[in-house]
Amino acid sequence: MMGSDVNHQRVKTNGIWMHVADKGSGPLVLLLHGFPETWFSWHRQIDFLAAHGYHAVAPDLRGFGDTDAPLSPSSYTWFHIVGDLIALLDHFSVHQAYVVGTDWGAAAAWHLSLLRPDRVKGIVALSVPFTPRFASVKPLESMKQKYGDDFYVCQFQEAGRAERALARYDCETVMKKLLLINKAEMVVAPPGTEIIDYLETPSAMPAWITEEEIKVLAGKFEESGFTGGFNYYRALNLNWELMAAWQGSKIGVPAKLIVGTKDMGYRSGGTKEYIESSAFKSFVPDHEIVVLDAHHFIHLERAGQVSQEILSFILKLS
Repeated sequence: MMGSDVNHQRVKTNGIWMHVADKGSGPLVLLLHGFPETWFSWHRQIDFLAAHGYHAVAPDLRGFGDTDAPLSPSSYTWFHIVGDLIALLDHFSVHQAYVVGTDWGAAAAWHLSLLRPDRVKGIVALSVPFTPRFASVKPLESMKQKYGDDFYVCQFQEAGRAERALARYDCETVMKKLLLINKAEMVVAPPGTEIIDYLETPSAMPAWITEEEIKVLAGKFEESGFTGGFNYYRALNLNWELMAAWQGSKIGVPAKLIVGTKDMGYRSGGTKEYIESSAFKSFVPDHEIVVLDAHHFIHLERAGQVSQEILSFILKLS
């Protein structure tokens, strides 16, 4: 099986047991996945980085895969997530690491850099730029105002609702619906329709992902369920409250942002305009931006290019 030569271990971090996949030796590169993923979605980058003299470390984040998944959304604040990652670096006796993240993993990388810049050499964020805290409105209220109650993030808020909707499908179909989204606009379901019902099941697999890879990811969610992943969305407003002390703070470590031109968030969510603005420059002073012809899950769709971009960034900082 793909990734079979990767080392696996469970590490006690911040009060939970975290499953970690790692390979190679040398400077540590921390790889943080998003939703709906596990460590496995980095398997191509793990092999690449290990072959180039780095220690690639890819955990299942809190709530995912074989890592513990506390039931309450209040256990998924950035303080919890960053605490997990600091404990993981301590486990490997590494003071500083290069950090790569996609989707929620990108948000985790930004917050690790914000809260503990002393532990980060630099970050590569995929698809999700650093977003400053807006003091005037909570994030969920802002999303409802902009997209309505049937925006996917809003539908994910009610405990059990999205889980029940997803349970009507087998996990492989769910993976295909969520990973292979090809919509130009942000995902808002028609009134009375669940997001998972609204999303299409692709008639054919794209060249950049295989049925076997889908099966591996689906198998883990079949075991764990999706509540852990949904809890990241359900902690949005709580995180907004807890991060008040960092209002206006900037990212003080070097950063590379990689975005895809076909990502619905880039095309219709205002990401393009934001990252090209002076506002992004002010919050992330030391950054570079790479734009690829890809959708949201760039590390899968453009695995080779992303691996090279990670390596070039690390070499630049070495």
